[in-house]
Amino acid sequence: MSATSATGPLAGLFVVDLTRVLAGPFATMLLADLGARVIKVEAPGSGDDSRAIGPFLHGESAYFTSVNRGKESLALDLREAADRVVFEALLARADVLVENFRPGALARLGYGFADLHALHPRLILASASGFGQTGPDALRPAYDIIVQAMGGIMSITGHEGTPPTRVGTSLGDITAALFTVIGIQAALIAREKSGLGQHLDVAMLDCQIAILENAIARLQVSGQSPGPLGNRHPSITPFQAFQCADRPIVIAAGNDALWAACIEGLALGALAGDARFASNADRSAHVAELSALLEAQLKTAPAAHWLDRLAAVGVPCGPLNSVGEALANPQVAARNMLVQTAMPDGTPLKVAGNPIKLSAHPDPATRPAAPALDSARAQLLAELGLA
Repeated sequence: MSATSATGPLAGLFVVDLTRVLAGPFATMLLADLGARVIKVEAPGSGDDSRAIGPFLHGESAYFTSVNRGKESLALDLREAADRVVFEALLARADVLVENFRPGALARLGYGFADLHALHPRLILASASGFGQTGPDALRPAYDIIVQAMGGIMSITGHEGTPPTRVGTSLGDITAALFTVIGIQAALIAREKSGLGQHLDVAMLDCQIAILENAIARLQVSGQSPGPLGNRHPSITPFQAFQCADRPIVIAAGNDALWAACIEGLALGALAGDARFASNADRSAHVAELSALLEAQLKTAPAAHWLDRLAAVGVPCGPLNSVGEALANPQVAARNMLVQTAMPDGTPLKVAGNPIKLSAHPDPATRPAAPALDSARAQLLAELGLA
């Protein structure tokens, strides 16, 4: 059992995890971080596909470790009668079964929701897939870049005049993971009232549509699909990245009061009387002129100088960090957002911490290791009375 499961808010929750690669494993990792016991059921011999995805450390996948800490691994072939006996014993104990096969695959194995619900009425089945369990594209395969492309987010990412750009992290997978966890917890609350489990259906494409936010509003108002705007906000100005003498910073003056503070901090008080910049609507209409004026001033001194001045007058701002700089930020350390876990062979590895901080539960600086393939077999078979 994971080290967090004795104290986390989901302590006592038993999760059977049939997922692989990223969306499903990220979701079940969050459940494990919150205290659930997660049994990762993997294909014999090869295991989760991500065990073969780099980067590698001492021959083990750091990618796999980064989203599978704190789980227990059991290798089962659900087409084999003996392994089905073990799997069904797990289901008899489970609160939640999480899977990210293509729709219909689980049912063909005899474990569709109707079959499961008849045998285990309290069991929650969470299905995360590319396009969901219904609709004309339901059976299509998908990876992150497919749903980023189809969901519109690539069309609004990047700079004007440049090709559509994939967001630099696997946003398609990770948003699906987050919505899956939200759905699981909602289904658990509903079960407290009804005593019954239900089927949770989360589609990666749906999740991309759900996070388009302002882009949908702009389409509805203008009738035109928005395009990429680089680092600026489509309707708030100034709200973007600017180059200083040594490096870029980001300034976000989200209202007129912050605009007044911004020009004070930048020693550009003369702009207060400029009609082109009197309101946010005016500033947005003249964004090119305003950006040129601000950047000309910012280039006269280093980023640290301007960040100090802007912070002193209360303007939201920050450096444009590399990944290494972001992880070295004292604020990140203070929030315990870089924690130590271990590869399946025991090699230490730093990974992202859990951003959910709960006052009644600890947020440890070390997390249980990712499991070696099938490493929990003896313990689980004994627990299930199948040894």
